[in-house]
Amino acid sequence: MPNIKSAIKRVKTNNDARALNQAFKSDMRTAVKRVEKLVESKDAENAKSALPVAVKKIDKAVQRGAIHTNNGNRKKSRLTKMVNGL
Repeated sequence: MPNIKSAIKRVKTNNDARALNQAFKSDMRTAVKRVEKLVESKDAENAKSALPVAVKKIDKAVQRGAIHTNNGNRKKSRLTKMVNGL
């Protein structure tokens, strides 16, 4: 454990940020899995309606800094390809 006051504050700040980032990532993963599941079951209409929600969640995670920009772009591209392939 840190002894210096600023280091103690830094640990608290890092833990708070980590918790928020985990929430954004979890939300994003859930939306992505929902789209993948719909594509797997060949449900084109619902997959197309779920795709913008997943893209929005990915963009939020990127904007937040929870994931890297290129990672977000790759996820969006792959999901879009999957949905368009139906």
